[in-house]
Amino acid sequence: MTNVPEGDLKIFLPSCDSLTSQETVQLYDSCADSYEQSFHMMSYNAPQLAVDFLNAHFLPSREDALVLDVACGSGLVAKLMSELGFKLFVGVDGSKGMLEQAGVTGLYQDLRLALLGKQPLPAQPGRFDVVIIVGALGVGFAPVSIIRELCQAAKPGGYVCMARGQHTGPAASRYQQVLEEELQRMEEEGLWRRAGVQLTDRYMKEPPSVCGKEQSHFISGCVYLYQKTPDP
Repeated sequence: MTNVPEGDLKIFLPSCDSLTSQETVQLYDSCADSYEQSFHMMSYNAPQLAVDFLNAHFLPSREDALVLDVACGSGLVAKLMSELGFKLFVGVDGSKGMLEQAGVTGLYQDLRLALLGKQPLPAQPGRFDVVIIVGALGVGFAPVSIIRELCQAAKPGGYVCMARGQHTGPAASRYQQVLEEELQRMEEEGLWRRAGVQLTDRYMKEPPSVCGKEQSHFISGCVYLYQKTPDP
């Protein structure tokens, strides 16, 4: 495997840099060609964890299920889901470079460019059997406000699957607090029900040079799964 520049690895580490969402997109554009190499170097387990957890709870036909892959990147999630029988994908990402990589997979029926939190989620409300977002819920990526848009895009009875790393630092801790409050608030409002939560202590590795640690180590993470409230 060729070496991947350290700058590429920072796309996995929103808590280590105070990037704006626009700066994050620029970084993804510049790293699109080597994104999956970075994925392997960092033992980035989030896509597999999210897809496995969703698959364990999803009962309808996978072949007929329409999936909205938000922050789809190069298509890692769609690749894993296709191996389980899912065939219909719409991808959304803020990076043109990443969407080009996703297009190479041939898995997506449609790919849409949108900067999450700055532009409306380009998805018809109530249409998707599965809405999934992996790795983009964090500082410098998608704001917590995007979660309601994810729920709106799911059809009644559909699933919303979200995976995020538990990065360290004041900004990341505050983001986590606001996220948990919003998830609970939406459940109390009757928008959805929590179908399950999975914690992991091997979400991904942080490189020692990026965040000033002495050696690379795994950080923890969480996969959330919600089911949108069916129509009465």
